[in-house]
Amino acid sequence: MRAELLPSGTSSLGVEMTASLTPVKWNVDDYHRMIDAGILMNRRAELLWGEIVAMAPEGKPHAHLSSNGADYIREQLAGSVKVREEKPITLGNASEPEPDIAISQGLGDVYLEHHPFAENVFWLEEYADASYQSQQTLTEGWVSPVMFLQISLAVNRFIRR
Repeated sequence: MRAELLPSGTSSLGVEMTASLTPVKWNVDDYHRMIDAGILMNRRAELLWGEIVAMAPEGKPHAHLSSNGADYIREQLAGSVKVREEKPITLGNASEPEPDIAISQGLGDVYLEHHPFAENVFWLEEYADASYQSQQTLTEGWVSPVMFLQISLAVNRFIRR
């Protein structure tokens, strides 16, 4: 006699059955092969902790603020870094996020061979529409990135509407 799992979670024999599913974990090389094969074409996705996850759509405030923030950083650091907007960075073998802004070493054509690795990134900025009003902690003042103590960045330039 053969039992079949029904959508209700019970078997055709009336026995409660549960299934334990383990997701497949992907690495950066697998992810790149999927991209090269066109599997992820026209999908906004990124590799996080071995899982391919959908990226949330950007709202108008998110797009505006992150674009202005990147422009401000470019002005302040005037060519001494590479400011990448919504471009991948490679973090180990299981994550390749696309942060809103990544400030990395300007290594020129090296990035034709690979995305910036963690050791190439000075800092990241991520904007979140949903938490903009409820979790914002800095609203004014100045910050000085550890790698660039010669500059001070005005916090309001990143959050101004």
